[in-house]
Amino acid sequence: MTTGEVLMVAAIVLLAIGFAALIVVLLRVHDTTNHLRSEVTDLRDETRALIDDLRASTDEARDSVDEARQDLERFDKVLGSAEAIGDAVGSTVARSAFSTPAIKVAGLARGASRTVARLRGKPGPVEHEVIEVPRGSDRAVRALPQEQRRKRA
Repeated sequence: MTTGEVLMVAAIVLLAIGFAALIVVLLRVHDTTNHLRSEVTDLRDETRALIDDLRASTDEARDSVDEARQDLERFDKVLGSAEAIGDAVGSTVARSAFSTPAIKVAGLARGASRTVARLRGKPGPVEHEVIEVPRGSDRAVRALPQEQRRKRA
């Protein structure tokens, strides 16, 4: 065998070893790719389940928020009604609490001014038309016909 033939055999052996190494590497890559493919499939299945759970939770949360919004609107209406009732009762209570003392003070002041005028000998203040204040609620006065309201006022 000549040197050319020895070099040729050595090159063929080295190429065979190189191809064998390449085949081993490619088989390892193929195994890793198959393993990765199965992991991605498992992950996809788990993710689908989680996404379904998330959608269900989101739907439940949306329903809860809608229900809370409806309850809040209902509570707002009730609160508005309570405020209106409180204002009506408060104004009625305030009117009844302050009107009687105010009328008494006005009458006392008028009587005192008449008495002082008589003691000084001067004529009393000019008499004005007496206005009758209706007893009862404003609703009762509003319920009267227009003509009776004028007479009462």
